[in-house]
Amino acid sequence: MKAVFGLGNPGLEYALTRHNVGFEVIDLYRTLHRIRTKGRIVESALVYSWNDLLLVKPMTYMNESGVAVKGLLSRHAIDPADALVIYDDLDLPVGRIRLLAAGGPGSHNGMTSVIERVGTETIPRLRIGIEVEGRSAAGRDYVLDRFTPDEWQRVTPALERAAEAIDLFREAGIAAAMTVVNRKPDLL
Repeated sequence: MKAVFGLGNPGLEYALTRHNVGFEVIDLYRTLHRIRTKGRIVESALVYSWNDLLLVKPMTYMNESGVAVKGLLSRHAIDPADALVIYDDLDLPVGRIRLLAAGGPGSHNGMTSVIERVGTETIPRLRIGIEVEGRSAAGRDYVLDRFTPDEWQRVTPALERAAEAIDLFREAGIAAAMTVVNRKPDLL
């Protein structure tokens, strides 16, 4: 079994914000695969079970995402290497994605929480770029704001590629998925 965690913040006030691209990927994946199962709240997360995959939206708010990730990995005896964490990244331009097998959290508090709670940096992650050149808002305000229509045109293909990356990760593993996802040109 594998698990995919889309990081974000629960609640309507955060819906469709830059910080919630992880939630967006989970929702898109469910739509593309016509996954109609109802989610259930388990270990502080909304969980959708489908075949050999858990699709997870932590309900702990971004900065405590590790609570849900650790709880579900423990509950289902899933190795961190069999989990994929999807989140927004201010270090990548809007619309770019990068798939990694391990690494530090960078400036992302949600990923910091995941690494601290799980106890390893060896947890695959898919970073989705949200940075735009010349932005005027500070980091916290910026990530909690919604995409502009122009940004949505660049983010939507990235979300679609992220959904494809889930299938690659699920079927072939992180190394093979990285080869395909990171080599494919970004759609900017």
